[in-house]
Amino acid sequence: MANELEIRNLHARIVDGEAILKGVNLVVPKGQIHAVMGPNGAGKSTLGKVIAGDPGYEVTQGDILVDGESILELGPDERARKGLFLAFQYPVEVPGVSNANFLRLALQAKRGEEVSVQEFYAKLQKALETLEWDESILTRYLNDGFSGGEKKRNEIMHMMVLEPIYAILDETDSGLDIDALKLVAKGVNAMRGPNFGALLITHYQRILNYIVPDAVHVMIDGRIVTSGGPELAMKLEEQGYDWVKELALAN
Repeated sequence: MANELEIRNLHARIVDGEAILKGVNLVVPKGQIHAVMGPNGAGKSTLGKVIAGDPGYEVTQGDILVDGESILELGPDERARKGLFLAFQYPVEVPGVSNANFLRLALQAKRGEEVSVQEFYAKLQKALETLEWDESILTRYLNDGFSGGEKKRNEIMHMMVLEPIYAILDETDSGLDIDALKLVAKGVNAMRGPNFGALLITHYQRILNYIVPDAVHVMIDGRIVTSGGPELAMKLEEQGYDWVKELALAN
């Protein structure tokens, strides 16, 4: 069985709207972190949402496979049970639901069984220690009144507790100051290992100083047009995206 997240010739559009993804091919092996970079409007966030099963988009061609099994016919909750996790670019605020209650229910839904209080809090304590966070965050309502940095750190805490097989991190670095960025990176790096793969969607090379990717892919107009190692991100930082746009036009 293939131990990878595979995106195969994926075409997708907004429901009853324009095409966004125009033939994305991408493989993220378990145990690796890959970065997807590109200018605004390239389709990066759409890719993350389509992988997670956002009903606002429809796949018109291609496939998404988790460890060799197509997930196209599965809903977002079923994809999560298969081990997918999406850290949102704009996490939703849910007043009235505490962080801890939400997260325990999410973990139980993912597993399909009761999770003991002892096991749950052991996972929480480990995540809080890594993220250098106070326990008071657990009783606050989910993202309600959180700063941008707190919301992003909260997403990473959820990821650490839920322990997905493949995580899609959608611009987790946007709006973060350097201290918050380092803490988010610390949490992601704590997940690294043979049973975890991640797709890190970002505009900027900055976060890749702290989460060093195994590969970097550049998306232009709904397609991956070039790939390379971490040095590709450095080149983009120095030269911008114009040369990649020319490459896309040539192909």
